[in-house]
Order: sequence, then C-alpha cells, then structure tokens
Amino acid sequence: MRDSVTKRRVSEAELARLVSSAFGPSASVAGWRELAGGTYNAAYAVTLDDGRELVLKVAPPPHLELLTHEVDLMRTEVDFYRRAAAVGVPVPEVVYAGFERDLLGTDFAFFSLVPGTDLRSLVDSLPPAEIAALRGQVAGLTARLHTITGSGYGYPLRGSRSWQSSWRGAFGAMVDDLMADAERLSAAKPLPAPPERIAALMRRHASCLDEVTRPALVHFDLWDGNVFVERGPQSPDGWRITGFIDGERAFYGDPIAELVSLTLFREPEPELLAGIELTESVSRRLNLYTTYLYVIMAIEGATRGWYDEDRVKFESWLAERIDAQLALL
Repeated sequence: MRDSVTKRRVSEAELARLVSSAFGPSASVAGWRELAGGTYNAAYAVTLDDGRELVLKVAPPPHLELLTHEVDLMRTEVDFYRRAAAVGVPVPEVVYAGFERDLLGTDFAFFSLVPGTDLRSLVDSLPPAEIAALRGQVAGLTARLHTITGSGYGYPLRGSRSWQSSWRGAFGAMVDDLMADAERLSAAKPLPAPPERIAALMRRHASCLDEVTRPALVHFDLWDGNVFVERGPQSPDGWRITGFIDGERAFYGDPIAELVSLTLFREPEPELLAGIELTESVSRRLNLYTTYLYVIMAIEGATRGWYDEDRVKFESWLAERIDAQLALL
C-alpha cells in the first residue's frame, strides 16, 4: 500500500506518552508495530505490559487540506462504535479516546484488537456455501445497525451544512461539497465530466430521496477489507463475523446506501439483497450513492499526496465506472 501524507506517525517516546495518558503512569508498552493498509489514519498494533492487545489510531493533522466531509472522522468512528455496540453489532471496543489534541496536536484513540482475518483475504479461498453464509451474517448485522436512528440526516459530529432535517437536503449538500472539493483541489481531471455537470445529473433525481423518512446509521465503508471473521465451532456455519471496523465514514441516511460498499465493484449477492425489493426508485437511489462513492475514490488522491502509475491507472478505470453511472442518470 502506498504511503499517504495524511498519516501522522508517532515515535516510541510519543507512544509512551499516549499510553501513560490513557492508562496511567505505571502502564508501559511491551510491543508495537505499524499496521499496513489504509490511506488516511496512521494505525498501530500495541501490546501493553499487562497483556492487552490494542489498536492505536492517529488522525491526520487538522491543518491538512482534506475532503470537506473528512472532518473529525475519528470522533465519528468512536461514536459509531459505541452506538453499534449498544445494539449488538460486533465492533472494536473504544478503550480510550483522546480528543484534547494536547499531546499530538490531533485526535487519537485506542481500540480493542478485533480477532480474526479480514474477509477480503479469504473470499477467494472459501467454498461458495461458506461465503454465502458469511454474506448472510453481514446482511443480518447491517440490518441491526440500521435500526439506530439519528437526530438528523447527513454527516454527524461536525456541524457541517450536510446535517439537515431531510435526506434530500443532506445528500444534496454532500454532493455539492464533494463537487466543490473536486474544483478546489484541482482534482477534476480524473472525472469523466465537469463536477458541476455530475452534480446537475444527480440533482435530476433528487425527488426519489424523499422516500427516505428515517435517518438510519450507515457505515458506508463495509467492503470486505473492513469485515473481520474467524472460524469457530460456536458458529453453525463454521465462521462468524468478529467485527466491522473503520466506521469513520458513517452517516445518517438511507440504509439502502450500505449496499454500495458491501458490493463494491461487484454484483450484489442474493444473501445481501434478502428483504430488499429493487424497485425503480431503489435502483435509482443506489445509482446516486454509487456515483457519490466513486467520485470520492477518484478525487481523494489529491489529498493523500501520492501519484504513481498504479494510481493513474486506477483513476482512469474509475472514470469509466463513473461514466457508466452517469449514463444511467
């Protein structure tokens, strides 16, 4: 995985100060290592001297130029885990959250280490029946997650203009912010159409968003890499979900939007569509959310500080996907 300028790495001395602040002056580090993957936060596996195995995540420095919705994401992640855990969805435990910004100049948090392996690493090696069973478990847990209702729609905990009283208003503001990001960051190059044209095409179908009348909590980053599983005799299917991780992109809105990341770059499996009727309106909403996520993925490289041949190829490939989505609008 390429490096990213958003990763605020810590030294051994800084880690010792974080552990002391979180767990008391007698706590110390028995071992630690940086975790690979991810292009936003710095993350470390940390073992304390009392044997506890934790994950430390450090947010990017606040002064960096990021996407508009990438504000206080770690605070969203902490809030997401607490709310999800309260309804029985397996997520990391928030062990300590440091939001004073007095030690590193940015937010950090310690989470429990989720056991198991990410589904992405296993999906090509498991028999279809076991994958289907896991997809069914994911569907059941996301349905439970979506029972959580917010006090408004949009991105929480940041007082942004996307926090509104209707889903149409919130999602419209989310789209407008994203297209403004593309212009502001001069990141429109990988897009197949000017940002204002993409926004106009998406606004043509805003009326279908009025069907969403309850702000459900949506993870919106539940691709297979963020779903952890482990094999165990306690599960009748041989596998169980041990945790949904990286809840920092969560928002309150249409639970149908969850399908976009759950089925990223592939057709949805029957297990994930259980109980969902793909009406014309639902399909149109999914197209809007897919377009939104693809544009995020296409322009975020401008904030990460990396551009290599692989990134250019990926953006070109994404532009084709976005163009296909726009043809449906």
